[in-house]
Amino acid sequence: MASTATGNDSPPISSHGIRAVHDEEKGLHRTTTGVTMSPELFEKLYLTPKVPHVGDYNKRFANPTALGFVGFVISTFTFSMVLMGWGGAQPAKGMSPVVGIFFFVGPVLLLFAMVFEWVMGNFFPMMVMGLFAVFWLSFGVLQLPTLQLGAPYASSTDPSGLASSEFNTVVALYLIVWGFALFTFFIFTCKINSVFAAIFLLVSVGAWVLSGAYWKVARGEYDAAEKLMKGGGALLFVVALLGWYMCFIIMAGEMRITLNLPVGDLSHLWPRTDVELEVAEQKRHE
Repeated sequence: MASTATGNDSPPISSHGIRAVHDEEKGLHRTTTGVTMSPELFEKLYLTPKVPHVGDYNKRFANPTALGFVGFVISTFTFSMVLMGWGGAQPAKGMSPVVGIFFFVGPVLLLFAMVFEWVMGNFFPMMVMGLFAVFWLSFGVLQLPTLQLGAPYASSTDPSGLASSEFNTVVALYLIVWGFALFTFFIFTCKINSVFAAIFLLVSVGAWVLSGAYWKVARGEYDAAEKLMKGGGALLFVVALLGWYMCFIIMAGEMRITLNLPVGDLSHLWPRTDVELEVAEQKRHE
């Protein structure tokens, strides 16, 4: 369609341009294919509130969120099943056979996703990917017997020191801190959707339950520790299921598969975020 002019000094605006302006006023995000994306759909695919960005990175780059979820889910599924003792697995003897989930499967994919979330300006997913990447890396260090981390606590009855009260107390404190960090993230997921919020709520509780297991080991209560270990593993297994569900929804959306699976959208309960900060601040004071 031929372009039309709005005045002597105004540049011509095509019908496509008029539609783009109209979409922008309604808070819709136009992709390179000309498909508009509502703030609600944007949050469903990117798991972050839609905010104004400089540039068009969300149009030019692939969505990295699902990649991070794949690394997280595979690692969490494996970790949880070992904790629950499936197939005769014995987590008390360490996880060296699956140490790859702590250094490669989880962190590598999460770190790649984190970098590209940062490039695209997606603040919250960037924080999430970075958080879980360093968790897998730091917890994986505990699974490497060659590092002899328990050596300072070694005794004649416990040459490795890994069963000592002091060593397990320190790990328990470490997991308590992680629980509070994850719960802080849970608060912010309440702006996105119920599935994402449930993931962070359950993983927070799971960290505290696993902390309790290490406390019991520190006190020599091994039967109670085993029960808590299995309970923490069960919570993480549910987390992995929810993570896979969310990953499937994101991938289906990006692959243009028409599925209307529920995620419990929470974004509509909050003020719009696809406006500049100063505009939002002005509206708040009106």
